Amino acid sequence: MNLFTDLRGVVVEALDQMSLAGELPSGLDYRNVAVEPPRDPAHGDMATNAAMVLAKPARMKPRDIADKLAARLTDPRIASAEVAGPGFLNLRLAPAVWHGVLTNAIRQGADFGRSDIGGNQKVNVEFVSANPTGPMHVGHVRGAVFGDALANLLAFSGHDVTREYYINDGGAQVDVLARSAFERYREANGLEPEIREGLYPGDYLIPVGEALKAKYGDSLLDKPEDDWLIEVREFATEAMMQMIRQDLEALGVRMDVYSSEKALYGTGKIEAAIERLNSLGLIYRGVLEPPKGKLPEDWEAREQLLFKSSAHGDDVDRPIQKSDGAWTYFAPDIAYHWDKIDRGFDQLIDVFGADHGGYVKRMNAAVKALSNGRVPLDVKLIQLVKLFKNGEPFKMSKRAGTFVTLRDVVEEAGADVTRFIMLNRKNDASLDFDFATVLEQSKDNPVWYVQYASARVHSVLRRAAEAGIDVSDTALTGADLTAISHPAELDLARKVAEWPRLVEHAARAHEPHRIAFFLFEIASDLHSLWNRGNDDVSLRFVQDGDSATTQAKIALVRAVGVVISSGLAILGVTPAKEMR
Repeated sequence: MNLFTDLRGVVVEALDQMSLAGELPSGLDYRNVAVEPPRDPAHGDMATNAAMVLAKPARMKPRDIADKLAARLTDPRIASAEVAGPGFLNLRLAPAVWHGVLTNAIRQGADFGRSDIGGNQKVNVEFVSANPTGPMHVGHVRGAVFGDALANLLAFSGHDVTREYYINDGGAQVDVLARSAFERYREANGLEPEIREGLYPGDYLIPVGEALKAKYGDSLLDKPEDDWLIEVREFATEAMMQMIRQDLEALGVRMDVYSSEKALYGTGKIEAAIERLNSLGLIYRGVLEPPKGKLPEDWEAREQLLFKSSAHGDDVDRPIQKSDGAWTYFAPDIAYHWDKIDRGFDQLIDVFGADHGGYVKRMNAAVKALSNGRVPLDVKLIQLVKLFKNGEPFKMSKRAGTFVTLRDVVEEAGADVTRFIMLNRKNDASLDFDFATVLEQSKDNPVWYVQYASARVHSVLRRAAEAGIDVSDTALTGADLTAISHPAELDLARKVAEWPRLVEHAARAHEPHRIAFFLFEIASDLHSLWNRGNDDVSLRFVQDGDSATTQAKIALVRAVGVVISSGLAILGVTPAKEMR
């Protein structure tokens, strides 16, 4: 139930009546007609822009349309319709409407706010996709949490979602991994490892070296690199992927599909994708213009195989094959997205680190060309996380072996705190993660504040039950809620009513941070009402000696708890039942 959508339907029906009565021209486009919360709550419960957006095509004054529309809004849920300013129409709803919202939220429970706007469209959300060269570090945490929460949000909104991890195991970095692991294998056999410059020095490869010894003994020691490189590379890559899976599990992230870059090579898939582009007249041999600014020392004008990505919105055309015949990094990425299109996805979402910003236009161009514009691609860039502890920034470097791992963060702060904080800022804004702040118990810590609200909901339910009040959902949905009449109580009910609308907007925008923001707002409203009860006894949720009023107030609290639990579930956070 989306009350805003329902009331928009009432407005559109009234507009149709006006058109039939000759008060409006026929055939007007209502797509931009909206019913939303007013910017100033003092102006009413809802506002519609109908008169403003229809005035020009109708060749009428906005206020004339608004006056006629107000007269036709006779739905019993609308207590009054008032024209404001140049032609906005402010609506005030009857208290019974908000009581109905509370009852509906309790009745639907975890399904309250769930919608079918996705139309069961198949959506592929590819995220994390870290190189399999070591454990995940804090820089990967935010992308992992964002991608997982976005997938939850889309599934909650009626999409058929697949979570996918693209294993970058086809590049030179996995050969570096193999050589690094081989040095740890030598170390496990009692030799001094030679961790020369360019290799991965982290201690995380010591167990890999020991595992190699357990499998091969010392049989690889005297062999040339060409004899052991492939075997060690596959062994080390799988060991790293097992570590990465465990890291993701610790964060509460589970992938549906793991796709391998290496699997694209030698199978004809890259060639097939390039041939698809070639058939569209988008592949040619040419020489690129020199890059703007200072030229790299190794740059030279040379003929290459190019993708005419500029035909689909890119700034310049992109090389897909080097002059020596080897594929560029872009070629397998094209093939990988062609494979996703071929698997029947209706929409693709890629979650990239901020350092991949230059890749967005070329990838969008490739997908647009490959799908003939049928399959949209949305690339979400994740800005950096700055990690602090004791007021000092943490430094990390995978090559130096001194990075802060995902597991370090989760063990220090907990998965729930980590996930909420990572979603408490829009993905394209940088985020400071300070252990001192995220673990403190105060309003300045949003996750604690929301969890405290969740715990208060459960506390009130327990207290009421101990007082002999039936607080089952069956009893609450049948309760008389007319006792919910104070403006502060109705404001909280209005907040509950906003939840389905908020979910739809967040899903359409691919912005799960909106869920975190909303949870903080509704938690603040609950805490505010709780605190007012310290001075005004009539606002306390448990009314001694008045079971009917208590039951009504408990219904309000229970509805808020439904929203908080559903919102935290989308974020992948477990609601607190009590605070320690």
